[in-house]
Amino acid sequence: MVELKVGVVGAAGRMGSALVRMVHETQGCVVAGGSERCGSEVIGKDLGEVAGIGTLGLEIVDNALDLFVGVDAILDFTSPQASVEFAAIAAQARIVHIIGTTGFTEVEEEKIKAAARHARIVKSGNMSLGVNLLAALVKQVAGILDEEYDIEVLEMHHRHKVDAPSGTALMLGEAAAKGRNISLKENSVRVRDGITGARKTGDIGFATLRGGSVVGEHSVIFASEGERIEISHKASDRTLFARGAVKAAQWGYDQPPGLYSMNDVLGI
Repeated sequence: MVELKVGVVGAAGRMGSALVRMVHETQGCVVAGGSERCGSEVIGKDLGEVAGIGTLGLEIVDNALDLFVGVDAILDFTSPQASVEFAAIAAQARIVHIIGTTGFTEVEEEKIKAAARHARIVKSGNMSLGVNLLAALVKQVAGILDEEYDIEVLEMHHRHKVDAPSGTALMLGEAAAKGRNISLKENSVRVRDGITGARKTGDIGFATLRGGSVVGEHSVIFASEGERIEISHKASDRTLFARGAVKAAQWGYDQPPGLYSMNDVLGI
């Protein structure tokens, strides 16, 4: 069996190190390199030592082009601007690009779609099996329950997260909107402050919490008169996201160019 050569961008961060460890542990995959931003203190250090798995003989580089040459797949949980740039490079290299980054603008989303004409891109607000099953359930429940049930999405993450609502929360909101056959953009409520008036029928509300070291907690609440249904997912370890990303890379290797989601990977 030919081993899938996998590179990791943002390799020294919390998620990047988890990705390196997961690739190293996964049969059929091999760590092929890692990169970090220019000026990082880890440039030139051994990738395995930084990730805590021992010496791999691979230096962390500061030039993504050097990393993309000779790999089959790139795992990317960096920033929207960086991910857009990486997608363009992946398109040139005709490789698999797994994007777990969140917080993209509409313009950035269009650039990723354009790159997917040549690259095999799997992009998801959350790479875990549990969250993607949760989204499928939310869509189904939203389609069954009528507008007498208000929909609210609650999420909490660690203090270092920079975008809100989280990509996962938006993914769950989108699932609810699809279940109701409505536009999330036209029906989402992101902020409530002051005298807001009564809640509008059909709105999908978002509440955001930040603090401590919380990896990720999400709940979708369906509330009616006298009844409340809650569907929740709690992540306590980044390993589950890393496992999903590696699974997506293995799946994407055999696919034609295109923009895919974890639903495609999992067959949901």
